[in-house]
Amino acid sequence: MPRTPVAAALTLTALAALTACSGVDPAPSSSASNPPPSSTAAADPAPTATAEPPAHVSIPSLGVSSDVMRLGLNPDRTVEVPPADKGMTTGWYTGSAVPGEPGAAVLIGHNDTRYGRAVFHDLRKITKGADIAIRDAAGSTTHFEVTARETVSKNAFPTARVYGRTTDRALRLITCDGAFDANGHPVDNLIVYAKRK
Repeated sequence: MPRTPVAAALTLTALAALTACSGVDPAPSSSASNPPPSSTAAADPAPTATAEPPAHVSIPSLGVSSDVMRLGLNPDRTVEVPPADKGMTTGWYTGSAVPGEPGAAVLIGHNDTRYGRAVFHDLRKITKGADIAIRDAAGSTTHFEVTARETVSKNAFPTARVYGRTTDRALRLITCDGAFDANGHPVDNLIVYAKRK
């Protein structure tokens, strides 16, 4: 039976969730896992002709102010994460929606790296209702409101809830969390869900 693009994407994100995202340089890994929940239905998150990629994210309640780099897939088809030496930079997974457009946009950031605290170090402190502002490459800012937060085992990552189709204009923030395994990698992911205001 042929695979659909959505099934293939869900498979890729499941693989990504199982890999390490930590202060150790990821080999081919997809860390910070994956991001987008909301009502599942709708069409593939395809940017409109005028949609601009994200350039900057700020979370005033946490003091986060970060440039946004583009992330794709590693050769092993897992989601890239920002390099350890760019721990204070957030990454936008280009296989997800453009923030503010229909679909779930996914931003990935480190909790910490071998260089110290990273951009999403305090993400576990975010509260429901918190504002997340994303400025695009053209200078327009879109605001999102946090609706939920959860910590999940990388072995039980909610791929469909995070990356599944949605008509909502949703945002997912993902970082590593929890205890460390024998290889020094966090065993959990922290996922923040937000909706466009």
